[in-house]
Amino acid sequence: MQVVVLSISITFVFCELKYIFFLVDMEQPNVRLWVKYETFIVGVLQIPPPSKFSMHYLRKMATYVRTKTADGSYPRLSWLMWRHIACGKLQLAENLAWMYFETFDSLLDKTAEERLEWAEAASHCRSHEEIEKLRNKLSVDTLQFLLFLYVQQLNKVSLRTSLIGEEWPSPRSRSPDLDRKSGSQNKNTDDHNHLAFILNHLSELLELLLDPEQLTASAHSTHESLISVEAVKALSFLMEGTINQNGIVYPVHELALWQPILATCGYSKLSKMFSFYKLQAWLKSVLGSNPFGSAVCLQKGKKLAWAQQVEGTTKRAKIACNTYTAPKGHKVVVMTQVYKQTLAKSSDQLNGAHVKIHRCNDSYIYLLSPLRSVSIEKCRNSTFVLGPVQTSIHIHSCDNVKIIAICHRLSTSSSTLCTFHCLTPTYPLIMSGNTSLIFGPYHTYYPMLEDHMARTGIATLPNYWDKPMCIGLDNCETPVYQLLSPKEFYVFVIPFEMEGDTTEIPGGLPPQYEKAKRHREQKIQIWQKTVKEAGLSKEQRKQFQNLVEQQFREWLALTGHRQQLDSLIPAPTSPKQAAA
Repeated sequence: MQVVVLSISITFVFCELKYIFFLVDMEQPNVRLWVKYETFIVGVLQIPPPSKFSMHYLRKMATYVRTKTADGSYPRLSWLMWRHIACGKLQLAENLAWMYFETFDSLLDKTAEERLEWAEAASHCRSHEEIEKLRNKLSVDTLQFLLFLYVQQLNKVSLRTSLIGEEWPSPRSRSPDLDRKSGSQNKNTDDHNHLAFILNHLSELLELLLDPEQLTASAHSTHESLISVEAVKALSFLMEGTINQNGIVYPVHELALWQPILATCGYSKLSKMFSFYKLQAWLKSVLGSNPFGSAVCLQKGKKLAWAQQVEGTTKRAKIACNTYTAPKGHKVVVMTQVYKQTLAKSSDQLNGAHVKIHRCNDSYIYLLSPLRSVSIEKCRNSTFVLGPVQTSIHIHSCDNVKIIAICHRLSTSSSTLCTFHCLTPTYPLIMSGNTSLIFGPYHTYYPMLEDHMARTGIATLPNYWDKPMCIGLDNCETPVYQLLSPKEFYVFVIPFEMEGDTTEIPGGLPPQYEKAKRHREQKIQIWQKTVKEAGLSKEQRKQFQNLVEQQFREWLALTGHRQQLDSLIPAPTSPKQAAA
């Protein structure tokens, strides 16, 4: 009996202690914030921003839009008002103004049905006036758009960087274990650059969110300035976080308004506003590395092996994903150092994922699922066949690669001898450092393709694959890019069996390429008929077949296609794999 009483007493004490620790934990919660990965890898264009995107002009714009609330500028900024500001006051070309506006709009959480409705309406526009009328229906959150314009400075050219090849180190933004040369990085896909940028520019970002009277006061001192709840909500474009690592991701304003930390954040229940100084201090104290970024994915994500290592290779492919544990919208897949392999994947692990492909050489990579974004960096002599990409594909510092994809936007920088077979409702962007690019129509399909297009909200029209736009260049003449000659056009066949209803290239081929395809098919039919009517004996047929096969093998070896065919042959199954 005494043992039972003692057991009950211990249990009661344990419950009391657990409750006390729970209360302490609620009083002093561990809030963790990070910079949103997608904002930078999709939202920041990889070009130096216009000079008018400096803080001086953006502060003027912040004041101006608040004085024009009746004209569609605040709290929602219409395309018409942005065009007026961008072209009339910031001196941007109209196509550049639309590019920034449309890029921001692509980041918004719209349904696939809404995007398909927009595509259908755009495909029926027959003049610039009709297009403008359609664009005028769009509006975006004004404060978030201001933040979007500011973060374009991530790729601002630094004079000291161009001279010494490296930014001066900043103790606030650099950690010892990640101290690498920034000159060798692509800033848009480097998580640590995202965090460093926000930490170093947090004060100016918050200033853009101040009301006009507070903005004037901030020119003298930000310590007394107040920030509205609506302004803090706009920060959700840049930041998000969690409480006590509970796995649930919250927008930053919900965390800032959480009762246990209101005082720490500087929120006043009387004024219902935040202290600029306290909010800034709190943000800096809780901002850290992104647990769903590419760096953490490669270090801690689940390692994947999608193909056998080719015998004789010296590099080992590293493929990792966080798709088993990441919440919706935070899936990341990283592939690096794939060498002389053919990799193929179509699964739920890829659906909606941000994919980073890095330093892959002499390989064929098929990712046949609806993707969120794709970045391809420092790859050589490789072919990438992608499922529909909801936002953007960016190619950086690549040499002799072929991209076959349907995407919302395609952009390329510092690449040479690259070929793009794409279907896209926006103008492909050619940025600085490119040479010898070739653009051709999308020329393949797989059984689930149309279903995947519907999920990402991409239609077959409009399609601007043949209208690249040069950004940050004085001109964009033939030496930079050319359209694929119909004489050199061939349909691409995806060599895998899948279930699905798509049996042809979505939207078909442009007339000149369809004509070239049919002409080639006719030549094959004539050749087959000639061989059939030649009256060859059985021995002659055998000799002729051997000759054709020999010529074909030589052609495969000469063009490098032999490697792809060999890698499609399944590797022998080891006893351990068979048992598994």
